[in-house]
Amino acid sequence: MSLPKFQNMDFESYKPGKSKLFRIKNIIKLSANESALGTSPKAKKEINRRINLSKYPDSQSINLRTSISKKFNCKFEKIICGAGSDEIIQIICQLFLKSKDEVIVPQFSFLMYRIYSKNVGAKILYAKENNYKVSISEIIKKVSKKTKIVFLANPNNPTGTYLEKNELLKLRTKLRSDILLVVDDAYDEYMKKKNYVSGLKLFRNSSNVIVLRTFSKIYGLASLRIGWGYGPKKIIDAMNKIKPPFNINAAAQLAAVAALNDKIFIKKSVKHNFFWANKLKKIFNNFNIVTNEVTANFLLLNFNKCKYSANYVKKKLEDKGIILRGMQSYKIKNALRLTIGNSAANNKLIKIFNKIFKK
Repeated sequence: MSLPKFQNMDFESYKPGKSKLFRIKNIIKLSANESALGTSPKAKKEINRRINLSKYPDSQSINLRTSISKKFNCKFEKIICGAGSDEIIQIICQLFLKSKDEVIVPQFSFLMYRIYSKNVGAKILYAKENNYKVSISEIIKKVSKKTKIVFLANPNNPTGTYLEKNELLKLRTKLRSDILLVVDDAYDEYMKKKNYVSGLKLFRNSSNVIVLRTFSKIYGLASLRIGWGYGPKKIIDAMNKIKPPFNINAAAQLAAVAALNDKIFIKKSVKHNFFWANKLKKIFNNFNIVTNEVTANFLLLNFNKCKYSANYVKKKLEDKGIILRGMQSYKIKNALRLTIGNSAANNKLIKIFNKIFKK
């Protein structure tokens, strides 16, 4: 019996960080850049109070887009919501790319940029980084007549490095006007660097930039899959034509609106992250584990100067029920990515590290 023919996908699919360990039940998962403090209490309350499971959700996410517009001082009609920022990336690729078009991504960058681009037949070009930092000059070197999109996250996942305000503006100036720049602001709320400005603030009125945001990080709504994009009205209108009609479920819309308005929870989350990331960074330095500056809710741990390898430490941690993210998918050697956890998780992590290094 013959089967209908389908396209041969000759690329690796996204592999999430490990979430289970054999024979260990009470694990501490620090591999997925999830919220350390969980979800806003207001968001939980809103879902329980108002959710109606029998009705279709608002296909245009009007209340959510209105709340986003008010909070971030941006135009309602230039906002699109997606089932995670992943879906926004997918829609961008569907709208702009065709076979043999070229997309430029930093050497070490979020895997979904390349996966969705390849899915529509585009060629991916990797711009080298300087000490794990996105390089504007290397991106420009890769530009050709076939270049359609440049994707980058700022701060970058998984490296935790970032481009300063002037660097990001310079990149947009150096690129041809008909090349779309997609700036992923996923970790913006955690940033405390004075020379950093979000893509949303820099490119609010741009005609050739789309900015991505997510509710999966500081807002703690990763399981509800909700994100949003902001860009030129003509592009957003075109994206809305091809997005699924009911792509954002009702629970996600309700929770996202409540989470946006929970200023106390957001402030608490930022303070927690800043304190623990700095504390952990100092401890790792004592073990000759090099990390990035504190920018997002994770640290990239480099073991090249350490007496133990990343793989050795990873296995020792997993023996005690703690999971960090291996960097094989990103092709970063001898490194692990650590998500900042809650206080109990972080204290246990420190205790086990001290045992591994016998301090």
